[in-house]
Amino acid sequence: MPGGRLTQQERQQIALGLADGLAYAEIARRLDRPTSTVTREVMRNGGPTAYRAELAHRATERRAQRRKRPAPRGAEAPPQPHGRDAEAVREYEETFTTVLMGSGMPAMCSRVMACLTLTDTGSLTASELVQRLQVSPASISKAIAFLEGQAFVRRERDERRRERYVVDDDVWYQSMVAAARSIAQVVEIARQGVGVLGSDTPAANRLEGIARFLDFVSESTSRAAEQARAILHTKPGTPPATAPAEPRADRG
Repeated sequence: MPGGRLTQQERQQIALGLADGLAYAEIARRLDRPTSTVTREVMRNGGPTAYRAELAHRATERRAQRRKRPAPRGAEAPPQPHGRDAEAVREYEETFTTVLMGSGMPAMCSRVMACLTLTDTGSLTASELVQRLQVSPASISKAIAFLEGQAFVRRERDERRRERYVVDDDVWYQSMVAAARSIAQVVEIARQGVGVLGSDTPAANRLEGIARFLDFVSESTSRAAEQARAILHTKPGTPPATAPAEPRADRG
């Protein structure tokens, strides 16, 4: 199996494979590369719909040049516990950040979220985030405000009364519930529009269709989140929570 960095020709093959709708595993098999290599390459360079071989190659060259430069004071990578490879962790954090950005999360929020998620404690102070990400305190503050609003992080005080930002096992559940609530608000507004525009008009029918679709999505999301939480996060000996009723596909 070949090792080292991907060549420009390999990147062109990846782009062709994506255009043909091939799965990452199939593209990797044709290149005789690990699937993780192809996945990381695509996600750090725009994702499957925006990947461009030439741009990806140039970006890789720029990253390689940056690594050769002396690191600024205070920018040294934190020591890695458990015998982890610091460079592999750094590259994975970059890939994870890119995936979060691809899901629609703003760039700085993605960096903060990835940084918090990949710590063993699942929490960092603002100053620790500033030091790790080499950004301004204001950037961290704005990112945390956004992530809190989406229920991705929470705040707590440690024994030194410092404010810490925390991600935990429940964070994705809370985020999914918040997303379902946001969708439900769109449903409510859409149904208000039906009354304003007049029933049986084209615009009102369109809004009703939106409301019915999103209503089903919202209830399905809430139900799936509750079920996953009950199954995956229930402590031994604790009976799982009763799942909510099946979502309704039609509300009239």
